[in-house]
Amino acid sequence: MNPGAAAPSLQTTARIEQLITRLREARCRSDALFQIVRPAALYDRPVPERHRIIFYLGHLEAFDWNLLREPLSLSSFHPDFDNLFAFGIDPVEGGLPTDQPKDWPSVDRVREYNEKLRAQLDSAIGEVVAKDPALFRLEDGRLLEVAIEHRLMHAETLCYMLHQLRADRKLKQHVAPPPPARVHGHHCAEIPEGTATLGLARSEGGPFGWDNEFEEHCVEVPAFAIDTYNVTNNEYLQFVRDGGYIRRNLWTDSGWEWITSQEHCYPSFWIPNGDSWCYRTMFEEISLPPDWPVYVSHDEASAYARWVGKELPSEAEWHRAAYGTRSGTERAYPWGEETPSARHGNFDFERWDPVSVGSYPEGVSDFGVADLVGNGWEWTRTPFAPFPGFQPFSFYPGYSANFFDGKHFVMKGGSPRTAACMLRRSFRNWFQPHYPYVYATFRCVEH
Repeated sequence: MNPGAAAPSLQTTARIEQLITRLREARCRSDALFQIVRPAALYDRPVPERHRIIFYLGHLEAFDWNLLREPLSLSSFHPDFDNLFAFGIDPVEGGLPTDQPKDWPSVDRVREYNEKLRAQLDSAIGEVVAKDPALFRLEDGRLLEVAIEHRLMHAETLCYMLHQLRADRKLKQHVAPPPPARVHGHHCAEIPEGTATLGLARSEGGPFGWDNEFEEHCVEVPAFAIDTYNVTNNEYLQFVRDGGYIRRNLWTDSGWEWITSQEHCYPSFWIPNGDSWCYRTMFEEISLPPDWPVYVSHDEASAYARWVGKELPSEAEWHRAAYGTRSGTERAYPWGEETPSARHGNFDFERWDPVSVGSYPEGVSDFGVADLVGNGWEWTRTPFAPFPGFQPFSFYPGYSANFFDGKHFVMKGGSPRTAACMLRRSFRNWFQPHYPYVYATFRCVEH
């Protein structure tokens, strides 16, 4: 420590140690996910709209490196890889190798790059901490939080891809037994008019949030009724059997163009099997589980809602049903203030697939709405847009702003593969309406 520097507080030291521990844990999470893929499949492209798997093996490390290298005064040792693996989720025209497996670097070269990169980052962080923990600010810790959550987000989005990978291209992992299924019917919860608090308050030393989570503001929400449970596979099957995919009046113009051009006529997780249906889990095909929440695109969810004469909830309505209370207060989580645990829902990498709706009675909101956090992200009808007071991250200006285009919709809640840290009330996820591979379900509202 510098002789003239003030001793760091115990709080500062504890936060540094916590961030470093969380980064290591996030690395273990992503490393384990890549180990599922058989070596020969690392150059596969299971989802046409995404890069080959090998890209993501390098991207997670290159992202950390490109984010932290300058603040830690490190010099690039492989600029070509820094650039190659810096591209975002969607394939970008130009700047990439010809998209054939032989044109990508070997797995050994990518792993060598990753190992050297991690070693240099960890050494530099260790030197700063040893010299003076108080100097280890990195934008007040936000850069490390960004690195951690970015990796955990990819640990989920990679699962979307790997879910589409043939079973023989993966090494089967342990599958936790589901909780006991509970008998339920179709119910609606009446939500009285009230206030929904969206977003985070920007404050010095406050909790971490992505730029789109700021600024905190209140929205007055008129009374409405919301489905107690997510729409299930069995309920959605009735929509399919009733010709939902061939009834033009149920679809938007862009949604109709999508399903007709792709000849899309059932959810992407379903598999036709004669007169019945099977379901593609992460590691095998099973008979369609009737009480699991249906995973569909925003277009499909919206069409179903029109079919039943309802609509998807707005972001504010979803917040009100999830975090509001009969007494007029608001909670940190649907069940209260307690930190999320396995008793409250299907999240934080506990399982690879959904479970029957209503399986977690201890996670129900004060209004009696189930599964609002976990078991599947929930579509809203709200386009992804900035909150009042939005300010882009100076070190990542396009993270949210690039998607404020009216073509993406807000999702709330979380899936089986969502990390616990991203179950916070203010977290916002978003996707385009045609993307069918996300672990996203829905419920409907009426006014």
